[in-house]
Amino acid sequence: MLVHTEGESNTSDARKDWLAKSIGPASEPLLARDEKVFLHQSLSSPCVSTIAKAEGIWIEDIDGRRFMDFHGNSVHHIGYGHPRLVQAIKDQLDVLPFAPRRFTNDPAVELAEKLAEIAPADLCKTLFTTGGSDANEVALKIARAATGRFKTVSFWDAFHGAGFGAASVGGEATFRSHIAGPLLPGAEHVAPFACYRCPYNHSGPETCGLACAKMVEYVLEREGDVAAVIAEPMRAVPYVPPAGFWKAVREACSRHGALLIMDEIPTGLGKTGKMFAFEHDDIVPDIVTLGKSLGGGILPIAACVARQDLDVCGDFAIGHYTHEKNPVTCRAALTTIEIIEDEDLVERSAQLGDYAMAQLQDRLAHVPIVGDIRGRGLMFGIEIVENRTDKTPALARAERIYYVCLEAGLSYKISQGCVLTLSPPLTISQDDLDHALNIVVTAIQDEM
Repeated sequence: MLVHTEGESNTSDARKDWLAKSIGPASEPLLARDEKVFLHQSLSSPCVSTIAKAEGIWIEDIDGRRFMDFHGNSVHHIGYGHPRLVQAIKDQLDVLPFAPRRFTNDPAVELAEKLAEIAPADLCKTLFTTGGSDANEVALKIARAATGRFKTVSFWDAFHGAGFGAASVGGEATFRSHIAGPLLPGAEHVAPFACYRCPYNHSGPETCGLACAKMVEYVLEREGDVAAVIAEPMRAVPYVPPAGFWKAVREACSRHGALLIMDEIPTGLGKTGKMFAFEHDDIVPDIVTLGKSLGGGILPIAACVARQDLDVCGDFAIGHYTHEKNPVTCRAALTTIEIIEDEDLVERSAQLGDYAMAQLQDRLAHVPIVGDIRGRGLMFGIEIVENRTDKTPALARAERIYYVCLEAGLSYKISQGCVLTLSPPLTISQDDLDHALNIVVTAIQDEM
């Protein structure tokens, strides 16, 4: 699927126009077959195009149209089909294609050791899952077992996965609506940090961060028996936390006996210019979850990494996944991390991210329909508004801009209905980045 536009209807006018004007003759039959056999859901089926090839930063449909992929479901940190990763997977298939979880194997142990090596402090005990939603649910089970409590605090608008437990602590309406009956009990929510919209922010986000953090502590104190606070260190909207926010939340969790779980599934492994996004804020969580890019854009694997002293679940199963120690997926993840390290992709993400933000600020800061430009590393966003006075979200404008960019060969996602969210691979060249930025800037200026 080429489009991930949160809040966009599968029957929107812009989508209909795209299908009518831009879908090639080879793609039409496959789209019809897809729509017939797959259950329909938001952000997925029905699709808006086909895909026949994925290589580097590019995806290509079966009619030969190519798109730079600035979305990639956050899996393509090292680009699609990295030759070193492809070869490592082929070699592992020849040696050991599968392992029952009660039998250990070298790739699985090596990967767990590698995660302990790159994670800060004593985050050193790991369990592998097949997806990020599962990894977050493992983290929640560990928090319950370690604290003897069951309540959680999380943020509205956050995304932690599509499973019942993950959707319960998540805050996106798309993943909580139309579900008959209650979600997980004890899942308390607070408003997310969003200083640029806060009516009480008169002195800027540098001094406002503690006010948002105090709301988290207020709930921790009132509830008295919260097992964990689970959150994205940087919201994938994207939105960067205000200064001091996570330090204050970390201290509040410690005071009230709640664990801090950082969901690094979209932001980890270098996307924000540091190996882990929480490192920007000089904190260490009790548990961190990883996924998406961990499989190198080829295989599904996720991980829950916890402190040494949180290894308290030995008498019962908290994951028990068939592919828990799959040697092929573990080899893919290990090789992905090695590629990120060997090619200095974390530093590259920081440098190119600074460059992109400077370009966007220089070229778009004066444009009246641009409400905000924000991000870290190679995860940045442009908020499209009707006007800057009240920053009314301009959903229709954002959607039109998106399809203009798609027509020009750039795919990305729209977050919260109006935020153009750009997240290219860490391997992107500066020339390709410049080309993508030109497409976006031109489309925004033409919308005026």
